[in-house]
Amino acid sequence: MTGWAGKVGRIRVIGTGVMGRGIVQLAATAGVTVELADVRREAVAEAIEHVGAMVDKLAAKGKLDDPAAVRARLVPVDAPGAPADGVDLVVEAVREDLATKRALFAELERVCPQETIFATNTSSLSVTEIAAELADPGRLIGLHFFNPVPLMRLVEVVPGTRTHDWLPGEALDLVRSWGHEPVLAKDAPGFLVNHAGRGLNTEALQILAEALAEPADVDRVARETLGLKLGPFELLDLTGLDVSHAVLESIWSGFHGDPRLRPSWLTRPRVAAGLFGRKNGEGFYTYADGKQQVTDEPAAPPKPSSPVFTADEHLARVLSAAGVQVVSDAYPDAVLLVPLYGESTVDAGTRAGLPLARVAGVDPLGGYERRLTMSVHPGLEPAAGRAAWGALAATGKPVTVVRDGPAPIAQRLLASIVNTACFIAGQHLATPSDIDTAVRLGLGYPRGPLEWGDLVGGDIVLRILRGLAATTGDPRYRPSPWLTERVALGLPLTSAGTSPADLRS
Repeated sequence: MTGWAGKVGRIRVIGTGVMGRGIVQLAATAGVTVELADVRREAVAEAIEHVGAMVDKLAAKGKLDDPAAVRARLVPVDAPGAPADGVDLVVEAVREDLATKRALFAELERVCPQETIFATNTSSLSVTEIAAELADPGRLIGLHFFNPVPLMRLVEVVPGTRTHDWLPGEALDLVRSWGHEPVLAKDAPGFLVNHAGRGLNTEALQILAEALAEPADVDRVARETLGLKLGPFELLDLTGLDVSHAVLESIWSGFHGDPRLRPSWLTRPRVAAGLFGRKNGEGFYTYADGKQQVTDEPAAPPKPSSPVFTADEHLARVLSAAGVQVVSDAYPDAVLLVPLYGESTVDAGTRAGLPLARVAGVDPLGGYERRLTMSVHPGLEPAAGRAAWGALAATGKPVTVVRDGPAPIAQRLLASIVNTACFIAGQHLATPSDIDTAVRLGLGYPRGPLEWGDLVGGDIVLRILRGLAATTGDPRYRPSPWLTERVALGLPLTSAGTSPADLRS
């Protein structure tokens, strides 16, 4: 590796909290000498002891060869603004406050050589605004690490408006040399990961605001139908709603009230009530001794004696294999199951000319191979609904029963995730590849959102969004031009396609 990144041998990390300690461990393990600084001098000694203990644990597990060498690279300094001759890079990991960060970098500019580069680990503040009062704002760049730093391989590299042109590429190389995976993001609200994460959270909160399902039901569908490690409400409880509410509000206001990022009215009163989540024992779930308390799902009715009709041949085969009597027409004694794509049960049943009193909806997303979701509209006869539920449960798959809405829950969550990523791509806030990498590594999704959209089918995602937009009239569901163009052209969502620059090459 050549260039500035290849010459970085000594850095200073300012702020020795959780994030600062993680950055120190990462850099020192990668062979870099790391100065540690904090306004609390005792915090530096505590951090060195902590990092030393961590590298010893890694060595004991056979994951690190020479912990003594790593500890030898940890150098305490008296203060953040101590003389910094020989320091190639200063990484700031202090509290998220613009005035605090500006004051720190102004002090550093006075004591650091001109060639020393500055990096901020901010997760929400504008890199450009942090750098604005520097004599040379070009020397500052965002390096947003994720907690826990040694395990979370993702780093967002965020150049400010005035960051030197050569610096982003060198920063990417530096992060790679430390063994982490960098992505390049523009200095926009939420950068890349926090922006992309709004797709899941805002839609889950909207579903809850519409009283279609309980948080546990939404989370089960998200985990078992979509394959997410955590459902959206579990994730909000883990992060802390006090933190998530602030992020939701700041990104929405940062994009000047873009409807697709609109937060829910539900979060403000919950924060006021102290329903933060795991950190204080009560959020969307309650916690006893740190363990999430979840009510058991209700038992499903038995397999019905009445026949079932569905126009979905795949569903018909699945039901028949489970011993459910499936008939070929909507006979008067039959229970009617309609598959839904971007529409309500009422609209789908009406369009098919079926008697709505015997019609229940079912979500075909996932191919009926995992958790099934059944939608109940107000006009459904309870006996018919119980029979429909029993028929689906006879397949051996768990069944979530929810109120009928403008589209099934899993479809709404997935379409919002994909559409948000498409807007990010369309605004050139990051490349398609970096969007998918950032979401996989930073949010733990089973695949990147653009890749996910291609897997499901961009045409299906577009159909869901258009159905939601038409039914609700809510501009939050307007499809991204990135999505509509690629569906029309038969291009994958992961494709950048042809640009004017391609014509000049």
